[in-house]
Amino acid sequence: MTPLFSSCLASSARRAAACGLAAALACAAAPAQAAAPTSPQATLRTAVHYVVPPFVGGAKVRTPEAVDTQLAQALADQLHARLQTTPISILKFGGGAQPATPEGAGSSFTIPAQADLALVSMPDGATPPASTVAIDTKYVSRPMAIMRSDTAIKSWEQLKGRTVCVSEGGLYAGTLAAQYGAVEKIYKAPADSLLALRTGGCDAAVHDDVMLKELLKLPEWKKFSATLAPPANAKSSLAFIVPASQAETIATAKDLVKQWRRQDYLNALNKKRVQDIAFEVYLDQVIPDCH
Repeated sequence: MTPLFSSCLASSARRAAACGLAAALACAAAPAQAAAPTSPQATLRTAVHYVVPPFVGGAKVRTPEAVDTQLAQALADQLHARLQTTPISILKFGGGAQPATPEGAGSSFTIPAQADLALVSMPDGATPPASTVAIDTKYVSRPMAIMRSDTAIKSWEQLKGRTVCVSEGGLYAGTLAAQYGAVEKIYKAPADSLLALRTGGCDAAVHDDVMLKELLKLPEWKKFSATLAPPANAKSSLAFIVPASQAETIATAKDLVKQWRRQDYLNALNKKRVQDIAFEVYLDQVIPDCH
């Protein structure tokens, strides 16, 4: 047993205690910030690409692919508000039908009427809707594939007809079939997708490169070190999109992002999330009966 996964029973108990609220907030360290009040006076209605389902007692703890909920929660805390997330049902950049589409500038989405702001992954060159302000969180996403080290797949084009695992909370579901002819298998969370890769259920797993690069540092993933680097022009930056009329929210979001940069919060958050995801995979693959 590796040092990372030692003391399974104790670690599982600690995780169960720490992660009982929701998989969306699983074990994420928070930066120094104003604590959410016990009786918030307002609700921050935030539109996101993927709304994490409520945690159900007895279900497996799963860390979601996207950090959207955690970052939106941090902003809500700063505003002394309760977070409420809602999905962005229509999101197109440069005529693409998926938020991960990197080509082209301009955007064609609006903040839903039931939301106060949005948290969106915007491709390079995209612009926010009119009368809004974009506050870049500096969280950058690029698609990356990992495979068994002995794979014969050397390019994205060679994914045609091959089975690729993705998670429904990520940006890449639907894009791999459309762009490369891959056969997609969509799982609830990164841990499920990566477990399928380890057990031979797919030829490759595609997730954000910031997460996968950190994952491949772990010795347990040495046999899955073959990669496909992010395609050119595939960069997307996660940004708060706030109506220009919401001066307080804009100022608070800008201050919060500056705080994250000073504290290197996003890097620490990614490392903690990767540890959680790797642990979730480990529990299911090696010791499924460990609780």
